[in-house]
Amino acid sequence: QLQLVESGGGLVQPGGSLSLSCAASGPFFDYYAIGWFRQAPGNEREGVSCISSHGDTTIYADSVKGRFSASRDNAKNTVYLQMNSLKPEDTSIFYCAAVELFSGCDLSQVGYNYWGQGTQVTVSS
Repeated sequence: QLQLVESGGGLVQPGGSLSLSCAASGPFFDYYAIGWFRQAPGNEREGVSCISSHGDTTIYADSVKGRFSASRDNAKNTVYLQMNSLKPEDTSIFYCAAVELFSGCDLSQVGYNYWGQGTQVTVSS
């Protein structure tokens, strides 16, 4: 069983950058693909990015392509989401989640059975 803890959220001006981390505790971290999801007030939770268990596959939502980049360090049991050129519409609570998956990943929330508590990202001037 994995426990996930996000960090790195905060307040940033439009055009700025933030780097989120998702630290995992538990065995076999490198068996799990990790997804990043976000939920803005009044909106449904949506998939933002995912990275496969060994980092060879990354997928991004159209709304963040070219601005966000996911990476992972399995030796540190940590996944990162680098967010650049942030926009006010990126304001959300960001969650990481894990699914046991040998290869690939996807942005649907189906199958992700371990979730972090979320970290707030606010983009505002």
